[in-house]
Amino acid sequence: MSTILRTLRNLRRIGFKAGTLIGVDRYGNKYFENMEEELPLRTRWVDYKEKEYDPSQLEPGWHAWISYMVDAPPTADKIMQTGVRSWELPEHRPNLTLSRAAFKTYSTTRPKYSAWTPVAAPR
Repeated sequence: MSTILRTLRNLRRIGFKAGTLIGVDRYGNKYFENMEEELPLRTRWVDYKEKEYDPSQLEPGWHAWISYMVDAPPTADKIMQTGVRSWELPEHRPNLTLSRAAFKTYSTTRPKYSAWTPVAAPR
């Protein structure tokens, strides 16, 4: 159930878009498609569940469908319905780039220069 504010926000963000609900992923994101009265490559879109969404919240199968890599959505593709692969993370891990928790490598090389600190001569 959607609130009035969320509906108005969606209208402001994407306009009056009408389409067919294709599916919902395990994160609660809704995927739509409208093949009529749309420009090419603008017929598929996602409505994220969270207000502060991260594009890494798309599952690989849905990412392939929304990027036009495959024609059938994961709900209709038998290969994509097999579930999570062994190399995929079982739960979503947010993208931490540009945050304090981002991965930073430990440097084992000696610095090539030393910072210069000017010393003023006494007058």
